[in-house]
Amino acid sequence: MHTKPPVLDAITSGNSDSKIMITSDMTSKPIHSKPMSSKTQSTHQWLLKLIFVVLMIIVSQPLYAGVNIQHWTTDNGARVYFVAAPELPMVDAHVIFDAGAARDNKNGGVAILTNALLAEGAGGLNANQISERFDELGVRFSTDAQRDMAALKLRSLSEPGVLQNALETLALVLTEPEFPEEAFQRERKRLLVGIEQRKQSPGALADEAFYKAIYKNHPYSAMPMGYENSVKSLNIDDLKAFYKRYYVSANAVIAIVGDLNRSEAEQLAEKIIARLPKGERAEALPSVTIPSKAENVKIEHPSAQTHILVGQPGMKRGDPDYFALYIGNHILGGNGLVSRLSNEIREKRGLSYSSYSYFLPMRQNGPYTIGLQTRTEQVDEALNVLRQTVSQFIENGPSNEELAAAKKNITGGFPLRIASNKKIIGYIGMIGFYGLPLNYLDTFNAKINAINVETIQDAFKRRLNPDKMVTVLVGKI
Repeated sequence: MHTKPPVLDAITSGNSDSKIMITSDMTSKPIHSKPMSSKTQSTHQWLLKLIFVVLMIIVSQPLYAGVNIQHWTTDNGARVYFVAAPELPMVDAHVIFDAGAARDNKNGGVAILTNALLAEGAGGLNANQISERFDELGVRFSTDAQRDMAALKLRSLSEPGVLQNALETLALVLTEPEFPEEAFQRERKRLLVGIEQRKQSPGALADEAFYKAIYKNHPYSAMPMGYENSVKSLNIDDLKAFYKRYYVSANAVIAIVGDLNRSEAEQLAEKIIARLPKGERAEALPSVTIPSKAENVKIEHPSAQTHILVGQPGMKRGDPDYFALYIGNHILGGNGLVSRLSNEIREKRGLSYSSYSYFLPMRQNGPYTIGLQTRTEQVDEALNVLRQTVSQFIENGPSNEELAAAKKNITGGFPLRIASNKKIIGYIGMIGFYGLPLNYLDTFNAKINAINVETIQDAFKRRLNPDKMVTVLVGKI
């Protein structure tokens, strides 16, 4: 079932592709029963210290302090974004590449498979040996790929012996992947199983049809998992070629948050990226064309309810209308049960258990999506209410009372959304990848508070057209 994404937009949680990511989380593998080494004992002692420090932080840390983002470029061209966080003896590091599924071209699935195979064998180590290295250090490591980006993510204690060994293994995975045949066949088979399962899910079918309808031939139209024919036709040489083109330092952003000073962060970034060739940044994606007319797509499926998606291309990261569209949508359909769509569709008429809307900004204009599920006999009524509610909001904008409540909700909850290193690194990775201002987080609330009813009304009238939106229905039509 579709659910609306979180209110604020972090690098992973704000991207709906997360529901179809192949994720390789090394800490999810079973721990081998063997005598504890002295290194492991030392790590466990650090973990106990960490638990104590966390408890102290919880009871003593203020709710919000400014996020000071430092930025520089490594010798071989990687862009680095760093936030010092000495409160906890931990370091988070994300290496993000412009190597998502939008770069697949005709090789659907190549981006997600390339990313998934990085840790399946590298520098003479097999997947189990790589996993054991991270496990023994108590380090969390994962990879993921989405439409715009692909990433390697590391969380480690800042204790030098642990961190340096973790970075060495990360650098090995990043710079010397071997793409073993057995792992390739296994991951490709797993991807094909996921593609087959997608055919049985009305929500997945609706997503696929929705992206195809609003993006046509644009790279965003394709599913990151690829398609049965495209995945079957892939071979290891395709993955190696993709890796060689896009996993280069000039195409990389490194986000670091943790118990380091600037000099230590610079050394960390160089250690991760130094052995990668500089290469070139990925070429610019084509602009997105707004549909010239409405389109209705109906897909027969024996589901208990009909899944409905309505929308069009919306906005991109750094869009000048971002804050007006963001807070306006919060009122229209982004704030759960108190939004207008939920009030009209669920509360007043009982047509759907949930209804929602959201913008998903990406490198180019990501989708604006309005969704709900309802009984088949109620589809026409639900669609009419949805369209009327959206059209009225575009025409008249929100009330002053709605705007005041939305501002209070967004700005009041903001400190909690950057209250941990994990959340902060998601934001600074997004800021770095999309080239947003370094003071993005510090000015967020001020920009929200500067929005008025007229600004929202103007932005919605210019950017959304209900008469040209795509409508997708999946169910017993």
